[in-house]
Amino acid sequence: MIRYSCDMCGRSLVPEEDDRYVVKIEVYSACDSMDTDCEDEEFVNDFEEVDDDVDDECDHLDPDEIDSIEYKTFRYDLCCKCHSRYLQDPLSINSIRRGRFSEN
Repeated sequence: MIRYSCDMCGRSLVPEEDDRYVVKIEVYSACDSMDTDCEDEEFVNDFEEVDDDVDDECDHLDPDEIDSIEYKTFRYDLCCKCHSRYLQDPLSINSIRRGRFSEN
């Protein structure tokens, strides 16, 4: 028998009794094309230098390592309460802004 628990609160989820929600997240590099028709040669040269530096840093990496840096997937099981909370603030932006300060 497979046992599930909520990845946010840790509560055990019984398949026959509890609703279980799955959150899948994909993180990957955006492949936006850059406009290189720029007249500023200094900008183009700076960009080429940065591109060469990145290539030099990645030369020693295994191709599988590079793929793992470029693309990641995550899967989480959530209970009903945590699912509702997640949908209200998926990136936890509101909870980060609030902060937790003592009353000193």
